Amino acid sequence: MLNFDEYGATNPGTPIMIVHGLFGSARNWGAIARRLASDHRVIVPDMRNHGRSFHADTHRYEDLAADLAELIEHVGVPVDLVGHSMGGKAAMQLVLTRPDLLRRLVVADIAPVGYGHSQSHLIRAMRNLDLNGLTLRSEADKRLAADIESPQVRAFLLQSLDLKSDPPRWLLNLDVLDREMQHITGWPGTQGRFEKPTLFLAGANSDYVLPQHRDTIKDLFPHAVIARIADAGHWLHAEKPREFEDAVRTFLSTASV
Repeated sequence: MLNFDEYGATNPGTPIMIVHGLFGSARNWGAIARRLASDHRVIVPDMRNHGRSFHADTHRYEDLAADLAELIEHVGVPVDLVGHSMGGKAAMQLVLTRPDLLRRLVVADIAPVGYGHSQSHLIRAMRNLDLNGLTLRSEADKRLAADIESPQVRAFLLQSLDLKSDPPRWLLNLDVLDREMQHITGWPGTQGRFEKPTLFLAGANSDYVLPQHRDTIKDLFPHAVIARIADAGHWLHAEKPREFEDAVRTFLSTASV
């Protein structure tokens, strides 16, 4: 079963489960999870091949949805599910095949379509990082800067570097993620209809949820509402955390069919 962090365990009502994206972990969502836990039980898993969860030989949305189903059945059905990017696709795959496990769905900055880009260049950069003698994250950042210009991207990736391990190691199954990249950026073409309240929450500066995706979204999620957070890109929850939290909280408390 997936490793997970839990907040507000004694809070009543429908739990919120937050599913991170590619190269992420439960740790990335700690601040938002703690704020939502003021009046919700919040569960944040590490997905397979990420964080403290198990490594596996495949990383496809059918796999990720099955992992989430197992965890939801463990913590209690139903949940409100929030998924970002890869986690959003995993959440969509789950609700189209097991809608009984959810009450409401929030998909953060991703659509049920395949994308032409790849993140394998980041995997190459992580593989190229010399881990010998590393004890400080600041030194790892300096070394990683040779391959990754953006300090924000480096900071995000380095959250998955375990410096306490001897020797240091990535908490990511880089080989499998690289091999399965076309499936991660793609979409399996899953059919079905999720007839419950759904929010597609996108960054206004992001190009992941475009007008041409609307018909596909509405076919699969007929009750979907599409909203955008101003001045935010793909990492909308990190760039505008308060606005993201407010949008999720409002939707989960007021949405109805």
